[in-house]
Amino acid sequence: MPHLPLASFRPPLWGLRPSRGLPRSHPLSTQSEPHGFPISRRNREAKKKRLREKQAALQAGIAGKSKSPTEFNKAWSPKEVVLYEIPTKPGEKKDVSGCLPPAYSPRYVEAAWYQWWVQEGFFKPEYQAQLPQATGETFSMCIPPPNVTGSLHIGHALTVAIQDALVRWHRMRGDRVLWVPGSDHAGIATQAVVEKQLWKERGVRRHELSREDFLREVWQWKEAKGGEICEQLRALGASLDWDRECFTMDAGSSAAVTEAFVRLYEAGLLYRNRQLVNWSCALRSAISDIEVESRPLPGRTELRLPGCPISVCFGLLVSVAFPVDGEPDAEVVVGTTRPETLPGDVAVAVHPDDSRYTHLHGRQLRHPLTGQLLPLITDSAVEPHVGTGAVKVTPAHSPVDAEMGARHGLSPLNVIAEDGTMTSLCGDWLQGLHRFVAREKIMSALRERGLFRGLQNHPMVLPICSRSGDVVEYLLKSQWSVRCREMGERAAQAVESGALELSPAFHQKSWQHWFAHIGDWCVSRQLWWGHQIPAYLVVEEHVQGDREDCWVVGRSEAEAREVAAELTGRPGAQLVLERDPDVLDTWFSSALFPFSALGWPRETLDLARFYPLSLLETGSDLLLFWVGRMVMLGTQLTGQLPFSKVLLHPMVRDRQGRKMSKSLGNVLDPRDIICGVGLQVLQEKLRSGNLDPAELAIAAAAQTKDFPHGIPECGTDALRFTLCSHGVLGGDLHLSVSEVQSCRHFCNKIWNALRFILGVLGEQFVPQPAEELSPSSPMDAWILSRLALAARECERGFLARELSLVTHALHHFWLHNLCDVYLEAVKPQLRHAPRALGPPQVLFLCADLGLRLLAPLMPFLAEELWQRLPPRPGCSPNPSVSVAPYPSARSL
Repeated sequence: MPHLPLASFRPPLWGLRPSRGLPRSHPLSTQSEPHGFPISRRNREAKKKRLREKQAALQAGIAGKSKSPTEFNKAWSPKEVVLYEIPTKPGEKKDVSGCLPPAYSPRYVEAAWYQWWVQEGFFKPEYQAQLPQATGETFSMCIPPPNVTGSLHIGHALTVAIQDALVRWHRMRGDRVLWVPGSDHAGIATQAVVEKQLWKERGVRRHELSREDFLREVWQWKEAKGGEICEQLRALGASLDWDRECFTMDAGSSAAVTEAFVRLYEAGLLYRNRQLVNWSCALRSAISDIEVESRPLPGRTELRLPGCPISVCFGLLVSVAFPVDGEPDAEVVVGTTRPETLPGDVAVAVHPDDSRYTHLHGRQLRHPLTGQLLPLITDSAVEPHVGTGAVKVTPAHSPVDAEMGARHGLSPLNVIAEDGTMTSLCGDWLQGLHRFVAREKIMSALRERGLFRGLQNHPMVLPICSRSGDVVEYLLKSQWSVRCREMGERAAQAVESGALELSPAFHQKSWQHWFAHIGDWCVSRQLWWGHQIPAYLVVEEHVQGDREDCWVVGRSEAEAREVAAELTGRPGAQLVLERDPDVLDTWFSSALFPFSALGWPRETLDLARFYPLSLLETGSDLLLFWVGRMVMLGTQLTGQLPFSKVLLHPMVRDRQGRKMSKSLGNVLDPRDIICGVGLQVLQEKLRSGNLDPAELAIAAAAQTKDFPHGIPECGTDALRFTLCSHGVLGGDLHLSVSEVQSCRHFCNKIWNALRFILGVLGEQFVPQPAEELSPSSPMDAWILSRLALAARECERGFLARELSLVTHALHHFWLHNLCDVYLEAVKPQLRHAPRALGPPQVLFLCADLGLRLLAPLMPFLAEELWQRLPPRPGCSPNPSVSVAPYPSARSL
């Protein structure tokens, strides 16, 4: 069955409308089917009329690609909201004894069901093991833990929609399913939020509090504000086992982090040394490679940076003359994009084969600012055809220069401090100045000394801290690092051998490239919120001035003291130990999540039953990095891969293919699509953010253009179905609100179909066992064959984890097979007495099995309608469609 976009099956805005007595409807559009059943003349004429209208629209240039992005949004009008107002305590079953409202209303449908599902324990593997259809097989997943500071965006909604559809399908087919919820403590982001709150509300800086008092403030914030994501997950219908909810700073995770650190250290895979790190001056902390945004600049670009009193120009190449010692008229001109690091230069390097500088090999140059002598060195890493072919060497502030300096035995000079100001090594005239203010002062000094040789546009890539927006500095710091090469080789081999499957397969190239070039992982972070590193400095009286002589690692201070006593040969009680104040990189604890959430390092029942996980499903790009960390640490610490399959879904973009960005005004909050929101509220959200005035104006204009009347209420089921209807295995997903709105119309179509079917069945209807149902007409046989085909296609899609196959099969069955053909065909039979016996039984079977097929993707709508179907006699009824057997092609 070919995959077609959901929008191409846009249903009409009208649906089945019952009247008194036997339900009737407007005629539905009917498409011809492969089996060639007759179509009424009225429907044929209507179809021809629509075709003529479409052709006229195309000729007028108002259809297809020429439609403006706002066309669908201008067309929608608010639907009547129906509320469920029957008093129902949280956890009690929803009252479905009344009649269905005349039209589908998401708020009515989605009320009360989720709390009942949780209360009944349907999401727990212990409940599922007792189901009649239990297979004895296990399916386990963990949710990629979102940051506790944030709220879920549309990319998270895609992850949840895919994961929950897979989880619900496995549960219905009889597998014992565990889906573990959790959230990440987000060290940098959480600390920044609480620091801002303390300053705004009390005028207090972090360092004015003790560490313990500040952490108490963070925990209070987490308890008050950290539950928003959990509420969003519930609103999305995520069938998680909430009794097993984890947080990466809870006691179990903390024990796992400490154990992992100690084991890696004892295995020689964790060490401390002085090295260059990515440093955020705004955060006063090291950051990981994945938190460094490489921003390409075409040339001169002016930026405003946090904490800097002036605008700063980047994308400029400054030419500086270094006089040759002993030759008054000789000089070597060096190009640099970072004149503020000139005080840290310790040499000038040229390529050994560059004939322009052969006569200067071994000579000394004068530093243009200090006049000190610097060596001119030769190194094959220098590119002679770039610039002047001569480069300045600043080992303390450049990774490339650090490697070159190590090769030539050059000592680094730290000229930029942790806060981004210039150090005392720069001299009194620069000490304490912001580094980019010092840049301008250095440029002026070069001009005054006659050593400035020009300024030109220079395309470059600027490293930006994604957390703070500041320019990343490279600073020499004593840090803890994980040796990754050996573990990385095992992770690469796991994919190459097929032991670990990445889907789509094109991610394998990125995976192998990343591990082929992986460096050691700096895990120290200069924060207070996070897992404090379980390492202790042994402070010995005779070691003055070198505080990093002796470090020990332990699960507790007592254990560390025992190690220190053995190491120094002194009684442990006489030793003074100071714990490292730094915390571990947040990625360290999140990389342990798949097994720490199941109880590792303790030998728990969950760990034995559900580890390794059956599948990890997440977004690509950034989270492929997280997956790599999990595979490395999981394999090293548990002796096996944490999962055997990884499904990576694409990025969600807007309908124009643009990446969603606050500055573009095209970010879609899942709650706004589910509940609907006015334009004024959307713009208030923009104003409450941190956009600068220029970005705010652009974003507000874009919102006004794209959503002139706001966003219509679409409901959870429509959003989930739409997200899953896009091919997970293809390229980026282009999402428009109009597409979700179209899916809401599809929900209304199913709603009206069930109102019609329930009206036909009446209160005295008794369903026949499915195996005893015998078609009484070719039309009955045909719709049952279409039902069997839909079940087969759904099974095929779930097994392949390509949910677009499932959504297409369901959309085609409900809309084009059941509504457009079968209902229209049997209406004449149902209007005449005596009524044929076959169609009601067939209608019941189509509704029962069709809703079960739909349940993993539209859980609320399926439950609301399935609960109103009459029970089968002599059978133990399933309490919920969420635990009813999922139809398979074999069973039909």
